[in-house]
Amino acid sequence: MSGVAYTIDDSARSQDAEVWFALPPGFVPLPLHELAAARHAAHTDGPLVGLGPVLRLAQLLLEAGAMHCCLGLHVDDEGDGGPLLSLFTLARRDTGWAPRSVLAGRAAVGAEDAEHIEMLDLPCGPASLVQTRLKEPPELGLGAPGGLLQVTAYVPGLDGRRIAILSLATTAVDHSQHYRDLLRGIAVTVSFENPLPEVSDDVIDKD
Repeated sequence: MSGVAYTIDDSARSQDAEVWFALPPGFVPLPLHELAAARHAAHTDGPLVGLGPVLRLAQLLLEAGAMHCCLGLHVDDEGDGGPLLSLFTLARRDTGWAPRSVLAGRAAVGAEDAEHIEMLDLPCGPASLVQTRLKEPPELGLGAPGGLLQVTAYVPGLDGRRIAILSLATTAVDHSQHYRDLLRGIAVTVSFENPLPEVSDDVIDKD
């Protein structure tokens, strides 16, 4: 049985890295800082005008504290077989100290208009998962009359003073179970200690 190749992003080997995680196939990283920097050029450079919604989204995510962002593209195998788009983001929130289970519970209870809440027992410790429904930011112009489905995992850090916030947002509001399962699978891989072997290769195999 052949192993599955995982590509390690350069940021995972940075001395400043604080959170490690793995994404399943179907996600493509978006360079938030580069896109935000290009936003000004979009007003003057013709070829970039069509990227306006993407550039605005990058700016909004950075303002919201996002550290990492990926675009997800998956096949709707429960419907017409068409593409399902999603956006994965990772952010970090500093908090006052509390037991990690308390931090996870507070984050879940504090979520407004939650449709689904559950506690998670991850390899790195306690966490919570919350599903909400959001209105589409009008400046994005996504054309989503049904709003956006957002599933968020709150994973407290080992020191009890910070929370990693992993979110999946999509216009495919009828696939909530699929996206909850998807985010649970990502949350299971979260680590606050460097899990990478001391190798120089950028690709490893996992059986």
